[in-house]
Parts: sequence; C-alpha cells; structure tokens
Amino acid sequence: MELEEKVRNKVKKKIGIDEKRLVNSFKYAFQGIVQSYKGEQNLKIHTVMAVLVVIFGFLLNINYVEWLVCLVLIGLVLMAEFFNTAIEYVVDLASPKIHPLAKAAKDTASAGVLMMAIISAIIGLIIFIPKIVEWIGEII
Repeated sequence: MELEEKVRNKVKKKIGIDEKRLVNSFKYAFQGIVQSYKGEQNLKIHTVMAVLVVIFGFLLNINYVEWLVCLVLIGLVLMAEFFNTAIEYVVDLASPKIHPLAKAAKDTASAGVLMMAIISAIIGLIIFIPKIVEWIGEII
C-alpha cells in the first residue's frame, strides 16, 4: 500500500493535479451557476426551452444526429447566457454609473445570446417541424 501511494503521488506531481484546487474549481463553477439562475430570468427561459426540446425529442423520437445537434445548441445557448451574465457583472463592477460604453458592452453581449438563440430556434424548427407534421399525419 505504501508503494502504491508513493507512485500515485509521483504521478500527481508529474501531471500537476492538485485535488483541492480541482474540487474548488468545481465548487466555484456550481456557485456561478446558482448565482446566475438567481439573477437572470433569460437563463431560466432558456432552461425551460431546453427542457421542452428534450421532452419533444423523446416524444418525436429524433435520431442520434438530431440529438447531438440539439444538445450542442442547448449547450451553446446556455454558455452564451452565462458569458453574457459574467460580462454584465464585470461591466457593472467597472462602471457603476450609466455610461454609453458600458451600455454598448452589455447590449452587444446580449445580442450575442439573442443571435445564438435565434439560430438555435431555426435549427430546432428544421428538426422538429417535419416530425410534428408526420405525427399529425398519423393522427388524421
């Protein structure tokens, strides 16, 4: 057992894994998620939409590639929203008073989320509309 522990410690040192820092990085990331959900209504809306996509994906039996596309898009939209939130926090910290450049930075970050959400919605419609039409055809 002693030899095994020595080998494990040498490997950790060699590849540079600090378990405490690793655990803390996950802890801080989860704190960021919680903080973002507390303050951002759009993040809640995007999450509800993501849940609906997953539900309809199961109900309409989308294929493997369609699942991959949907999951990547969900991840990108949520990631964009988290980045937007971070930018808003930093801008508010750096410029507590209203400033035209602060507004431009926040508006531009929001525009990025909007563009990602619009593109994702269009791709979602391309995936789901034929499935919905087929499902309606089976009912009629």
